[in-house]
Amino acid sequence: MSSRRTLRLICGLAGGSAALVFAAAAADSRGCFGEPSGRWSRFTVLQAAQPAWTPSSHTPAPTGHSWDFNWDKRDPSALTNGKKKDNAAEDPSSEQDNGKPKATRNILLIRHSQYNLSGSNDKERILTPLGREQAELTGQRLAALGLKYDVLIHSSMSRATETANIISKHLTGVELLSCDLLREGAPIEPVPPVTHWKPDAVQYHEDGARIEAAFRRYIHRADPKQKEDSYEIIVCHANVIRYFVCRALQFPPEGWLRMGLNNGSITWLTIRPSGRVALRTLGDSGFMPPDKLTRT
Repeated sequence: MSSRRTLRLICGLAGGSAALVFAAAAADSRGCFGEPSGRWSRFTVLQAAQPAWTPSSHTPAPTGHSWDFNWDKRDPSALTNGKKKDNAAEDPSSEQDNGKPKATRNILLIRHSQYNLSGSNDKERILTPLGREQAELTGQRLAALGLKYDVLIHSSMSRATETANIISKHLTGVELLSCDLLREGAPIEPVPPVTHWKPDAVQYHEDGARIEAAFRRYIHRADPKQKEDSYEIIVCHANVIRYFVCRALQFPPEGWLRMGLNNGSITWLTIRPSGRVALRTLGDSGFMPPDKLTRT
């Protein structure tokens, strides 16, 4: 094997540490290591190019926070604990099983389509022609998934209402509901802070309580009476969706602004009967042509 080919091979194995390998080989050829040329083997060069490995340097440190299975205050074991039994012979596990959720809830969070940013009030901030196209594409995508949707809930703001109305045309028979709690706002002061958007403390105080109330209303495990898995669509806003995702996954809620969502995108949360939550998609907009993608 030629020296050039050997050097290329070693550099590749060393993860691209070409400069270190080359320098070591050049120094060896000049006798800089105080040993006869040739003693600086390919294996030694490879070792020099690689950082020392230790379990502590390659294993992420756990945060120490375990999963809270009663995050939605609907854990059956928590609901039955401390309750008095009228019948001493009654099996406590029987009551818990009867009150145990059995169905999975699937919540599809849709960000509204592109809207008129120059509007002076909510009524004027309606969808642009491109925004209406995006809503049509989102509706087509939801219909193509072939799921049995139970309800379509939307924010009462104009851009979300119009988006939901267009989507609903593709989902025949799905109930359409409006909710003020889902309106856009400032859920919590983001970390790290940003300079281009700085709501005052009062807005965080008011919007944060409202958006948290929306989370508690819509994001939770199924009721024990629910027999079949459900698929619910919520059309709302980027800040609301990002906050919901952080809260549902038990991530720090102040990290919500670290994510970005395209207009008309689909974010899919799955909530198991046990209280486990999975994020199936975040801001999926791959069903739209590239020239239809926006983030306004």
